[in-house]
Amino acid sequence: MKDVYVYELDGNLYINLTNRCSNDCKFCVRNGKESYYGHKLWLSKEPSVEQVLKLIEGKSCNEVVFCGFGEPTFRVNEITEIAKALKGKGYKTRLNTNGHGNLINGEDITSRLAGVIDKINVSLNAPDENEYFDVCRPVFGENAFSALIEFAVKCKNLGIDVNFSVVDCIGDKKVAKCKKLAKEVGVPLKVRKMIEDSDAT
Repeated sequence: MKDVYVYELDGNLYINLTNRCSNDCKFCVRNGKESYYGHKLWLSKEPSVEQVLKLIEGKSCNEVVFCGFGEPTFRVNEITEIAKALKGKGYKTRLNTNGHGNLINGEDITSRLAGVIDKINVSLNAPDENEYFDVCRPVFGENAFSALIEFAVKCKNLGIDVNFSVVDCIGDKKVAKCKKLAKEVGVPLKVRKMIEDSDAT
């Protein structure tokens, strides 16, 4: 089966750079799944910059989104190179991330994203450190939650359009707490519906 590096959904092009992730979220769409809306996103090999750009060349879309079955910032070098090339051709770019990029890379990567990434969606998923650790099961332990908050705020301060997101399956009370937290740090919150069916088992 051929690896899917770029897929189309809802008028956007999505770039599937890696299957590596620093979280093991209980609700993740990839749990027990082989594909996402018909796109088989498990990779046998990660793509090169050239492979991705070739697949996007000549295609039109609303946005190009770095989002697949893994955490894109494991490949921040490729993200910035691809995004820079796409921006030069007039594409709008977005990064969907768990906000662990600085922890993953051992350095502050936010300045590298500014100017090449138009929007960043940071998955908040919980209102506090304890809930986050329970639901998302991060490899970075207790540091993960504060790190993602800091990542989002730094991106915002650099002029990137940033928002937090949560899935509605966490319940109304926790969503309300997430809204309060988001307001306190000055980053807007989007509440997403839980995706139950990805067209595969």
